[in-house]
Amino acid sequence: MITIGCYHAHYSNIALIEEALAPYEVELVHYVDPGLDRLKQDTDFSEAVIREKVSQTLKWIAQCHADAILVTCTLFAAVLAHEAQQVSIPVIGIDDPLLQKLQQDSQEYILAFTNPATVEGTMARVNEALRQDETSGQANVVVASRTKAALIPGTFELIMRGDKEGYMEAVTTGLQQLAVQSPEKIIVAAQLSMAPAAALASANTGSEIYSPLASLASYLEQQLNIGRR
Repeated sequence: MITIGCYHAHYSNIALIEEALAPYEVELVHYVDPGLDRLKQDTDFSEAVIREKVSQTLKWIAQCHADAILVTCTLFAAVLAHEAQQVSIPVIGIDDPLLQKLQQDSQEYILAFTNPATVEGTMARVNEALRQDETSGQANVVVASRTKAALIPGTFELIMRGDKEGYMEAVTTGLQQLAVQSPEKIIVAAQLSMAPAAALASANTGSEIYSPLASLASYLEQQLNIGRR
């Protein structure tokens, strides 16, 4: 049985990961650090602060006998391209399955967010992944037209103060509105905390609303060779 160290920014993500990976022979050890989200409004806050803290935490989790690390916060995942190289075990970002999905098709996507601090970093990861996609023999030159970001305002503070019901209702409504407004595009709930709302909104609208949990288990099977119980 392998041990996956799960690096979260909020405790509410623990239950989502535990449920998604319950069928697998894995030990999950959770590390929760809400500090960066609490500091992000400070005038001296920068990507360098994120990089330093994420780097320290990845090294710490690796030292605690983890076989792999799953980073469930998109704010943290945005800096993994460099920081993940500083540890000797696999590091997987919560949006890695989405990046793979985007590279494998040519559909148009709207990535919905509740946390404004994660938008820039996640979209940079998405666009970089598409630019590096050469499966068709040439670099993707229509990156900007394929992926758009949309912020569902006034929602992130709800989950941060523990109002799960209010967050669920507001995010579900926001995702449904996006699905109705853009029926020709795939709506993506870009953050793990949005996954339950994405499932409900998808059922309510009959539209595909992708969430980080949609293909996480199969992706981890592929990357870490984990088996079912």
